[in-house]
Amino acid sequence: MNSSTTTRSSSRPRPLTLVAGLVTVLVSTLISAGGPAQARPHTTVDDSSHRVAGATNALADTPIGFASVNALGFNGTTGGAGGPTVTVTTGAALEDYVGRAGPYVIRVSGRIQISDMVTVVANKSILGVGSTAEITGGGLQLGSTTRPGNNVIIRNIRFTGAEDDSISVTNKAHHVWIDHNDLSDGYDGLLDIKRESDYVTVSWNHFHHHSKSSLVGHSDNYPADIGKLRVTYHHNFFDGTDQRHPRVRFADPVHVFNNYYRNNALYGIASTENAGLMVEGNYFENVAHPIYVGYDKSGPGRVVERNNRYVNSGAPQTAGTVVEPRTYYPYTVDDPATVPATVSAGVGVGRIGL
Repeated sequence: MNSSTTTRSSSRPRPLTLVAGLVTVLVSTLISAGGPAQARPHTTVDDSSHRVAGATNALADTPIGFASVNALGFNGTTGGAGGPTVTVTTGAALEDYVGRAGPYVIRVSGRIQISDMVTVVANKSILGVGSTAEITGGGLQLGSTTRPGNNVIIRNIRFTGAEDDSISVTNKAHHVWIDHNDLSDGYDGLLDIKRESDYVTVSWNHFHHHSKSSLVGHSDNYPADIGKLRVTYHHNFFDGTDQRHPRVRFADPVHVFNNYYRNNALYGIASTENAGLMVEGNYFENVAHPIYVGYDKSGPGRVVERNNRYVNSGAPQTAGTVVEPRTYYPYTVDDPATVPATVSAGVGVGRIGL
């Protein structure tokens, strides 16, 4: 069933108490599409958290979401802060600096040709200069089995023509921020997050001219991902890409808010293998299957959706309970009606003055 401007939410009202303009939230509460909540310690969240703030968020120099969380011995995600700043213009120089020990701020200038996957190790900021920084022909792999890819920031870079993934967050990499990039025309996934990686934020990226956008979870037969893969997707533009926006296995929670979905031929989001997704404040336009619970040969996951906008799109599937994202971090949800304009104007390269 299609709707021109229908907003659907299948979850029951959350157990919120309004006090003098503040909302008291059960921080670790499970939000349900129909089940009971479990009471845990309280925190107080400003009720202004649902005001429009997209223009401000687009220019932020620190991440929102899971990459901001203090955990595993890290105080959020800082990348190469405190290390030397270098500018690279060749594939050889890029591979050299991203593989060095210690923190580095690596500025990518112009178009750099690489092949296969270049391994990025811990404490790196990889930042495109201006609006013309491009990595083509290959991709960046965060971490190897012997050298972790923790605390990495990738911003303001165009990725094209990768032989495998454009960006692969893997091998237990944690605290990663992927922000304001343009990803298209790869071979496999444009951005895959897998193999026990954790505390990742994907924000203000433009995904286009490709089929498989973003996978979370290695495979149905990799249960080591259970308890990991906490990822936030916000203010991304999934522009005519076919599927995986994201497709998720095992993770709980994955938080998907204020993204713009347009003309996604196969589906928008898929929750499988008992993953838990909170999907809120997004705008789906011409998406016949905006949210799937289970997909292909993968068993069903869990989805709670709230305050999304579906325009000429089908009905979302929902099921089960999901951990409330505010258990981990504060965040602001834009009015979903503003998402197409705000996201279109803010995503991709050349927006943040690097």
